[in-house]
Amino acid sequence: MKAKLRPGLWVGALLGLLLLGQPGGAQSLVARHTFTRSAHVMGSRFTFTVVAENDSAGQRALRAGLGEVKRIDHLMSFWDSTSEVVHINRMAGIQPVAVSAETFDLINRTLRLSQLSGGAFDISFASADKLYKFDRQAHSSLPDSAQVRASVRRIGWQKIKLNAAQHTVYLPEKGMRINLAGILQGYGIRRAKQVLTQLGIRGGLLNGSGDIYCWGRQADGSLWRVAIGDPDHPHSVAAWVDVTDVAVVTAGNYEQYFTVGGQVYGHIINPHTGYPSVGLRSVTIVCADVELADGLDEVVFVKGPTDGLAFINSLKGVDCTLITDDNRTLVSHGMKLNYYHGTSSAKP
Repeated sequence: MKAKLRPGLWVGALLGLLLLGQPGGAQSLVARHTFTRSAHVMGSRFTFTVVAENDSAGQRALRAGLGEVKRIDHLMSFWDSTSEVVHINRMAGIQPVAVSAETFDLINRTLRLSQLSGGAFDISFASADKLYKFDRQAHSSLPDSAQVRASVRRIGWQKIKLNAAQHTVYLPEKGMRINLAGILQGYGIRRAKQVLTQLGIRGGLLNGSGDIYCWGRQADGSLWRVAIGDPDHPHSVAAWVDVTDVAVVTAGNYEQYFTVGGQVYGHIINPHTGYPSVGLRSVTIVCADVELADGLDEVVFVKGPTDGLAFINSLKGVDCTLITDDNRTLVSHGMKLNYYHGTSSAKP
């Protein structure tokens, strides 16, 4: 499992496109006090849209929401040398590290997701050696199998030791590392939404590189429209959903990948095997919790089309749509999409 880029949703650009020509569309949204701001955070582009009474309230809220994401990035980033996660990794095999309640609680929740998913989600994936280069190029072969086996020996969410009384995290083996990238964007958006709600914002759409949460209504009273991209045609729309008070999160393997013998290998690594997950090109999760959705898309990628879909169907209040390597679109029992160009979905 690696840090994710989620190219399947282009809400910032497509939201206006999809609304043009509709009653109360893009022009009235601007006139009715919709405000948008973007920032580069967590290695990705975050675009926040809020509905506010005036420019002052809207801009203040946007600054606060994006500022919250920046704060979390500084606190828990794998790349920030001062972060608590980096400190935990430096002390692997040496001693437990006392962390904030916020970091402790998020790590604890990831371990519960690891247990629920049978280890398909595992923040200790960072313990593996970097054997792959996702450069969109054709490679002659995969790494030697012995190399791959050796690289995953330190992976294992069960090894991570938490002490709730002292708020400590301990990685018991030298060379172990954790990386929260698979869930941190979703957590950042969840926290940003809480900040915005406290500031009186009753409607908005928060997009962190395809991790999306929306609530309330647009300025004209309509639902938020979230577009789902077509992996074969970048920056195009395959389907959309009209939603509110829900997260729509997508992971794809078609921007960070390499090929071997015509097989595409995306950047989401199976923590059990050390090899890139195969079988899926895109996974979109819809549920009320954006943090959970952020983790579940990787779970489905690792489990693959059949087991991943069955896993989502076993959860209450969670739906998904999957695009397989052979371009089939599969949907969970409760998933409802609007399709362009006669595209249809299938249930196994």
